[in-house]
Amino acid sequence: MTSVMKRALCNLLIVLMAWTPIQMAYAGVISTDQAVGASSQADRAAVLSVISRSDVSSQLQSLGLDAATAKDRVAALTDEEVRSLNGQLQALPAGGDGWVVAAVILIAVLVWYFWFRR
Repeated sequence: MTSVMKRALCNLLIVLMAWTPIQMAYAGVISTDQAVGASSQADRAAVLSVISRSDVSSQLQSLGLDAATAKDRVAALTDEEVRSLNGQLQALPAGGDGWVVAAVILIAVLVWYFWFRR
């Protein structure tokens, strides 16, 4: 590049940097109670959202417990109990029992194989 182009490019970059807004980050000190309270509220909300699902509430009703009573019991739990319960809920498999699904697929494949084997 020629020196005229280098100078024009440098001038353009200087102008663009001057126009770039500089934002200041402001941070404050929070207490331990605030930090722990936010995570325990998130855990409690996660457990309550699981209880609010229609399939879970119907299962609870079949066991003799209505959803309102279950929500009251979750509200009465300590933060440590809610954290433990949420951890157990998060550790459960998403699709239920995977072996049942695998067995059904295996049986379907075997039936299909022997049916069309002729």
